[in-house]
Amino acid sequence: MNFASDNGAGVAPQIISAIGAAALANAPAYGADAWTQRARDALSAVFERDVAAFLVSTGTAANALALGALTRPWSGIFCHEEAHIHDDECGAPELFSGGAKLIGIPGEAGKLTPGALRDTLARFPIGLAKSVQPGALSLSQATEAGAVYRPEEIAALSAVARDAGCAVHMDGARFANALAHLRCSPADMTWRAGVDVLSLGATKDGALACEAVIFFDPARAADFEFQRKRGGHTVSKGRFLGAQMEAWLKDGLWLDLARRANSAARRLADGLAACAGVRIVWPVEVNEVFVTLPRSTLAPLQEAGARFYEWSSRATAKDALPRAGEAFVRLVCSFDTSDLEIDRLVGIVANDARA
Repeated sequence: MNFASDNGAGVAPQIISAIGAAALANAPAYGADAWTQRARDALSAVFERDVAAFLVSTGTAANALALGALTRPWSGIFCHEEAHIHDDECGAPELFSGGAKLIGIPGEAGKLTPGALRDTLARFPIGLAKSVQPGALSLSQATEAGAVYRPEEIAALSAVARDAGCAVHMDGARFANALAHLRCSPADMTWRAGVDVLSLGATKDGALACEAVIFFDPARAADFEFQRKRGGHTVSKGRFLGAQMEAWLKDGLWLDLARRANSAARRLADGLAACAGVRIVWPVEVNEVFVTLPRSTLAPLQEAGARFYEWSSRATAKDALPRAGEAFVRLVCSFDTSDLEIDRLVGIVANDARA
């Protein structure tokens, strides 16, 4: 019963097969191979325009390199105060941007509002030499609380950012899960809503290790090959990244995998919501379930082999915070989470409630 992270999931068989096929070939190095070119072509088709796409092996590299391309060392990068780039990437965005300052903004369920963004941007006037200058807005899709921005919400935030001279970046580590939930087009959720650069994550959604930095205006990517190389993220046998991305996108596999993970999370949330003493903290929109449980259930869950994290968040409404005797827990499903795992965990919680 592994609900700790979708990073712990396996690799989709189709992607393993693609890697195996690429392993039998001798191909040009550093991304000059046919697999990588086909992956780039597939990404342009998915997003309904010609994009400049660069493959890397980690989400941190994708985010940090993308933000480095959008900002200067004296820039401000505006994001939610609990965004992954802010709390979980060990200063990589600051390093790869040459020192741009991350500026966290509060918001319920990890989401920013136009008003909060506008108020924060007002503290950093354009042209004031003593202040960092507005450089980029970074939106997490889905957020660290499993919430999803609708296209109109992205467009409203992008408009505020644009008025302040900011480019717009999207951290799409769970982009596929958000897209599967919204059932809109990838274009509607990105460039049509004002996003300039997307960090598209495949690793959490069935790949071995593959992410893409996607520039919707290729002119913005003029120097990115150099940035990626200087940052140590130009993979010599790049065909293995290309093979993963090509297989992930083929025949809609990426969305099928995301739907499976989302469906597992809904099954889990529904089961837990029926248990006495359990509260679902935020609506379940992707593959993450945030829940308060009676603290007495933690020991039997852990003894049964369940893996999960206790959580804390400043983005939680006061009435949803854990009360005395409760624990705040994050449970993450993946494409290979089984109904058996879910039902076993729910059964343990239900049995504890009846005891």
